[in-house]
Amino acid sequence: MYKVEHIGIAVKDLSVSVPLYEQLLNTGCYKKEAVETEGVQTAFYQTGDSKIELLESMQSDGVIARFIDQKGEGLHHIAFEVPDIRAEMSRLKVAGFRLLSDEPKRGADNKWVCFVHPKSAGGVLVELCEEIKK
Repeated sequence: MYKVEHIGIAVKDLSVSVPLYEQLLNTGCYKKEAVETEGVQTAFYQTGDSKIELLESMQSDGVIARFIDQKGEGLHHIAFEVPDIRAEMSRLKVAGFRLLSDEPKRGADNKWVCFVHPKSAGGVLVELCEEIKK
């Protein structure tokens, strides 16, 4: 794994959270994007070499909405940049980690993504990210 690519934060309402994080981080949101396959609206901030991703559920029963219902707004996942997501997925499977999908999915910010189940990663939801080459 190269580096922490971004930290995902679950929020109830981007219209409230975007200006809050712009003020907190002292930088503008550089991108908003809907990820239909995950049922989320996202907003991204660049902070040094890393990013912050805000996630708002698009459905009242979506993954992010359920997360917020159970735990409240806050830290949702940590994402790591990897050079070859399929190779990293294979390595983790062999090592006994439980992945939430068998194939990478198209995620936000032009990335292939796959999540590692928190029960096999010390209670932390881990996302693997690989830049989609054009």
